[in-house]
Amino acid sequence: MNRRAVIFDMDGVILDSEILVLESWKKAAEIWGLAGIEEIAKRCLGVNAQVTAEIFLQEYGRGLDYNALKALMRTVYWDAVQNGKLQLKPGVLQLLNYLKSEGFLIGLASSTQEETVRKELTLMGVIEYFDHITCGDMLKKSKPEPDIYLMACHGLGIEPSGSFAIEDSYNGVRSANSAGLSTIMVPDLVAPTEEMKRLCCAVLPSLLDVIDYLKLLPRLSKERATHV
Repeated sequence: MNRRAVIFDMDGVILDSEILVLESWKKAAEIWGLAGIEEIAKRCLGVNAQVTAEIFLQEYGRGLDYNALKALMRTVYWDAVQNGKLQLKPGVLQLLNYLKSEGFLIGLASSTQEETVRKELTLMGVIEYFDHITCGDMLKKSKPEPDIYLMACHGLGIEPSGSFAIEDSYNGVRSANSAGLSTIMVPDLVAPTEEMKRLCCAVLPSLLDVIDYLKLLPRLSKERATHV
C-alpha cells in the first residue's frame, strides 16, 4: 500500500526566508548601484543556483561579477539570520506535528543547496521532522522541471499519485504538478494566477488551512464514493 506523503518546499513555505533573501538582494544592489533587482529576484523564486546566476547574467550582462554580488547578498542575509530575523512560517509546527500523528511521510524538495538547507532547518529546530531531504545541488534540472519532486518521491519510497506537495512559487507549483503530485499552493511573495489555480488541487491562505484541508479529504472521498 502506498503510504501518504507530503513534500514541502522550504523557502517561503517552511521558513519565512524569501522576504529576507529579497531584502538582501536589494541591499546588495544598492551598494553596487544596480536597478530593478526586486523583479529579477522574484523571477528566481523556486529555481536553483545555476538558473539564478543565468537569469542575473541575462539581465545585467555577462560583464556582471555575479559571484561577488551573490557573496555580498549572502553576507547581508546571514547577518540578518544571526540577528534572529529568520522565522518559521506560521502554522509550520502545527502542520508537521499533525502529519506525524497521522502517519504521513514528510519530505523536502528545495532548490536551495543542501548545506544551507540542513543548516537552516537545524537552526530552526525542524530538521528531525523530515524523512527525506532533496536539494537543488543534488540534480541538474531545476524547478519547474519535475526532477526534484520525482527524486524526492523516490527517496521516500512512494509514488507521486496520492501524495501532496506544498509550494509557494510558480516554478515550484509547475514542478510538483508535472511530477504528478497533488499540489497545494500557500502563497508567499507572489499571488496565485489562473495558471496556478488550474495546476493546484487547492490554493490556501496558510499552513493551518492545510491541516483543515487534509482532514476534510477522507470525508469528501467517502461522499464521492456514495454518489457513484
